[in-house]
Amino acid sequence: MAAPVGRLSLPRPFFPERFDAVRYLTHKPFTCQLIAVVVTASLAVMAQTTRPTPPIAKTEPRVFELHGDRRVDDYFWLRDDKRQNPEVIAYLEAENAYTERVLAPHKAFEDKLYQEMLARIKETDLSVPYLYRNFFYYYRTEQGKQYPIYCRKKGSLDAPEEILVDLNQLAEGKSFMALGAFAVSDDGRRLAYTTDETGYRQYKLHIKDLTTGEHLPDTAERVTSVEWAADNQTLFLIIEDPVTKRSNKLFRHTLGGKTEEIFEETDELYNLGLDRTRDRKYLTLLSISSTTSEVRYLPSDQPQGTFQVLFPRTEGIRYFAEHRNGEWFILTQDGGKNFRIVRAPVSDPSKSNWREFVPHNPKVKIESIDLFTRHAVVTTREDGLQKFTVFDLEQGKSHLIAFPEPAYAVGGATNAEFETTRFRYAYESPITPRSVYEYDLATRQQTLLKQNEVVGGYDKTQYVTKRLFATASDGVKIPLTVTYRKGLRRTGKNPTLLYGYGSYGVSIPDGFSSNRLSLLNRGMIFAVAHIRGGGEMGEEWHEQGKLMQKKNTFTDFIACAEFLIREKYTSPAHLAIQGGSAGGLLMGAVTNMRPDLFRVVISQVPFVDVMNTMLDPTLPLTTGEYIEWGNPNEKAAYDYMRSYSPYDNLQPGNYPAMLVITALNDSQVAYWEPAKYVAKLRTLKKDDRLLLLKTNMGAGHGGASGRYDALRETAFYYTFLLTQLGIGK
Repeated sequence: MAAPVGRLSLPRPFFPERFDAVRYLTHKPFTCQLIAVVVTASLAVMAQTTRPTPPIAKTEPRVFELHGDRRVDDYFWLRDDKRQNPEVIAYLEAENAYTERVLAPHKAFEDKLYQEMLARIKETDLSVPYLYRNFFYYYRTEQGKQYPIYCRKKGSLDAPEEILVDLNQLAEGKSFMALGAFAVSDDGRRLAYTTDETGYRQYKLHIKDLTTGEHLPDTAERVTSVEWAADNQTLFLIIEDPVTKRSNKLFRHTLGGKTEEIFEETDELYNLGLDRTRDRKYLTLLSISSTTSEVRYLPSDQPQGTFQVLFPRTEGIRYFAEHRNGEWFILTQDGGKNFRIVRAPVSDPSKSNWREFVPHNPKVKIESIDLFTRHAVVTTREDGLQKFTVFDLEQGKSHLIAFPEPAYAVGGATNAEFETTRFRYAYESPITPRSVYEYDLATRQQTLLKQNEVVGGYDKTQYVTKRLFATASDGVKIPLTVTYRKGLRRTGKNPTLLYGYGSYGVSIPDGFSSNRLSLLNRGMIFAVAHIRGGGEMGEEWHEQGKLMQKKNTFTDFIACAEFLIREKYTSPAHLAIQGGSAGGLLMGAVTNMRPDLFRVVISQVPFVDVMNTMLDPTLPLTTGEYIEWGNPNEKAAYDYMRSYSPYDNLQPGNYPAMLVITALNDSQVAYWEPAKYVAKLRTLKKDDRLLLLKTNMGAGHGGASGRYDALRETAFYYTFLLTQLGIGK
């Protein structure tokens, strides 16, 4: 399990991006005297009046000129790479104080929402144990504790429990704690794991001797991937660059001995990812950009050997490889953008020896392949929905695992064993809680192992989910998933929350949230716009919403909003929108384009200062994302990005009520982007609707790490959303 990389934590293969899906230090309050340095004297008035007055950031104009264009940034001073500038901290604290005062009258409602959502959660719970080399591994939660406890039992679930990692103990005295890598040696005697204590996604390696319970002195910083060799003594590590946070170097470490660098990815567009095949025979090293990849491999029983290139990289072609019985199964774009799968012998995997296994289909994207002793499970996406095809590799037969609902999310669960006929997967939908199934690949028998309990009772038949299609400005059909409580009448005045993302080829899953019941049960409609730039409809869907076609993402979202209004689901006065990271860019762009269309905007860790960020190669992730957004050092790309960058296109006028959420230690979208955006918008908006900035001073891109803290954050923005739509009970 690799540490999260980039602006979204993705299953393999991965690449950097600005998301979710996702903590540095806690600052003590600053004095009013210090705050006065940064904000106007209105703060003094604020304490004496019943109507709070927002802080106004000072202006220090800074001029940028490129390609004949002149930009003036009055709030560039808010950038502080070290997150320690007293003036900056004071301004963020002042905004937090203002937000708290504005929403203080709704505190009882916020507490009610929190308790309501908490009451649906089974606080003391157990994951589905999985078997790996004679041990059953699982994690469990305990009531009142923020974090999971990772455990195992030897040979039987009735055996004594062995606690491997208790994140609650590691988090004592800290505002943040996250687990990254978690890798057990083949002999089961040692555990390598990584932790992040700040939210900056900077992970430290720990190695625990599971026979003694002691930690070894071996450690490393900025580790993004960890895998063991078969000798149980050698660890391979990927370490990121301290400035750009690009995973660029591979190291070999011998326990108690030396650590040596054995490979560096020098192309700044690429990141490294490390894995081990399910049969444990090979280590694979992936060099990947958002358009191209290259695989290197090393027999896991030859840790002192050299990684060999499977196929040299070819610009515009991504490929990935998995091993079974002396053959590579290669998922490749050589032959079509939506991938095909070929088989090739390890002894000579050249193209002349390729055998077609699953052909390319322009209407079906192949997403992954899981290999077992006798079977393969291929995950595909067609018409926006995922499917499993099971192949019997000995008999040459195949069959499809079908799913009943019109919108759902499905994916492989933990399948650690190679020699098995049982495949585990997780299924959920907007109205079906997450469910883990075990499917016998030979007999086709399916067993439900666990469905997440919604405490207090939940009847899915009381809710409706639909897959609808809006028509974009160029005639393309855009999928929409709409969920609401049964019995709802389309009056054109239903409060509605429309969510969107639309970047990096990421498909937004139609999943379940017990928290969302607090919206649905109050008469709200929840909708997801599966817009271009995402991956729901294949690789073309992504390409039609990136680079010089990025504006399709925004116009698609607007078309979805107009569809909901036209079909009388809602109206502009009752429509709220939400997005995070690159989805926050979406929020900023569509609000600038159509401020009349929305009543409320929730923008989380938003990527809104596009020009300054993409023109600064010293920032994490910037250069690697030229392939997604364009390189603004080129005039055509600069002009196009300049035309939609939310921060650069703010204008005087009326805007929806807006809550902007950020985190001080965000490494994916720096806090100063949303802070500058709010500071500038305060001077331009002509209406009296709320504009609030909330900064988590001890978290990163994904917000609070503890489950109760995260629930508090949800209750907070639900309170803003509902009260701004006139729902306050």
